[in-house]
Amino acid sequence: MKIAICDDSIKDLAAIEILLGKYQEQYPQADFEVEKYTDPAQLSRQIQKGALADIYILDILMSGTTGISLGNQIKNSGSGAAIIYITSSDDFALDAYGLHAVRYLLKPIKEGNFFEALDCARSSQERKKGPVYLVKTKQGLVSIPCSKIEYIENISRMLNVHLTDGSDITSIFIRKSFDDEIKALLQEGNFMQVHKSFLINLNYVKRLEGSSLTMDSGAAIPISKKNTANVKRQYLNFISEQYK
Repeated sequence: MKIAICDDSIKDLAAIEILLGKYQEQYPQADFEVEKYTDPAQLSRQIQKGALADIYILDILMSGTTGISLGNQIKNSGSGAAIIYITSSDDFALDAYGLHAVRYLLKPIKEGNFFEALDCARSSQERKKGPVYLVKTKQGLVSIPCSKIEYIENISRMLNVHLTDGSDITSIFIRKSFDDEIKALLQEGNFMQVHKSFLINLNYVKRLEGSSLTMDSGAAIPISKKNTANVKRQYLNFISEQYK
């Protein structure tokens, strides 16, 4: 994911870079390519060329132009990029939200506010790439592409989301029931609840054997007795649909 930062203050630009570095330390899976600009005219030329970023972090009051003007240019490009405004004045807040900026942060930037703004910007961009599942963790909100979820396990009212790359993401304590937490995923069509504590992605089932499913990762997922016949039927229907 490409992030472009534009601030004509070298000091403020460096502060944003430090915050981005801290964010990536907390979220190693956040793969950022960062471009930095102290000259807004240079960024404007890049936008005109169609060299667009996914997320823009823009100062508003800059020499020769404003972040609002750049925001209009980004909006008119049709890229749908997310914009985070960072400024020392709240005079342009209405203009910023008129451009559908995801956040408007005042300097000096608080780390928590910056992380939350990046969470929001990343989520908005991930949604455009396909459905995502949002998980609240101790480190903040994590946006997970549904296509990367192998299965989800409910352990002591915490969601353990197992991903196709072998990594796990664990939620904070969930207040709603497991059924409520996974309701949106069940509507995707390729997810199925096979047990009161397990949701699986049918795309990553290696085989079905009696009362368990083996996933591509090798994980054995139990099937509750009352669900056995229904799981077998849904799994066979899913497989047959894939080979039509």
